[in-house]
Amino acid sequence: MALTADSTPATGPDPAPAVRKGRRRLRTFSRGDKVILSLMVGIPLLYEAVLVWLPALLSVGLSFTNARLDITQPGGVKLVGLSNYRFIAQDYPPFMPALEHNLIWLLFLTLIATPLGLFIAVLLDFNLRGSWLYQSVFFIPVMLSLALVGIIWQLMYSSDSGLINSVLGTAGQPGAVDWFGNSKINLWAALIATSWKHVGYIMILYLAGLKGVDPTLKEAAAIDGATAAQTFFRVVFPAMRPINIIVIVITVIEALRAFDIVYIINRGTNGLELVSALVVQNLIGEGTNIGVGAALATVLLVVSLVPITIYLGRTFRKEMR
Repeated sequence: MALTADSTPATGPDPAPAVRKGRRRLRTFSRGDKVILSLMVGIPLLYEAVLVWLPALLSVGLSFTNARLDITQPGGVKLVGLSNYRFIAQDYPPFMPALEHNLIWLLFLTLIATPLGLFIAVLLDFNLRGSWLYQSVFFIPVMLSLALVGIIWQLMYSSDSGLINSVLGTAGQPGAVDWFGNSKINLWAALIATSWKHVGYIMILYLAGLKGVDPTLKEAAAIDGATAAQTFFRVVFPAMRPINIIVIVITVIEALRAFDIVYIINRGTNGLELVSALVVQNLIGEGTNIGVGAALATVLLVVSLVPITIYLGRTFRKEMR
């Protein structure tokens, strides 16, 4: 160690400034930042609470009353407990078929329409010539409302001049199939029509997910000798876990809230009963009964929220582990 004339060790420059320079002061939010953040969080929450959850809670409350459309109903609005729920479960014939149709709707979209959208996305991910054109063709129905989809498929299914019966050569003849009028087949016809829109939506989601998968994962699987199918199901598909969660939630919601297309076809009657259609029939249809309609809406809300909440809870719990 070098010593100076007064035998004081030469320690070099003071390291304190360098240490102080390396330290970063934690920035605290200013008053203006807090105001902006409060507005950014508070306004959407207020919007959600006022326009979504407040009406939902009021609807749940109405389900325990005998409320009708006529405000001046004799005796006024009274609490009736679980009477409306007992009525729809025991004495309301359309309820069980509607619940069954909603379940069929869910299974059809889950087992047929969603895998078909995934299959098309996988094909388009190979960068086929003109893939942009195929993407556009499949995505066009996604931009249409389900009400418009119902009108389009009414033209396809018409027994007098529909495209399908015209191709079969039975249009306008006694043997023409009334696809939407026959209660034995109209549910399946409606499912094909709604899948026309759903498949394109799922295709776009999975196509975006496939583009985001790291190519080195596929290369590593190929080096290990995995086939194309093994690479997809064991490497690529698990890597798209966030997309899979979104697709499952969307599929469940679409199946349980299906309404537009069946209401356009035949007001949700004659074999096309769905819980959402029964809600509207009791709220604004003949013999309106707001209490029963609210009870049906509450059942639909619970059926929609419970499976999604359980699935998302288990999924995020696994990710946290």
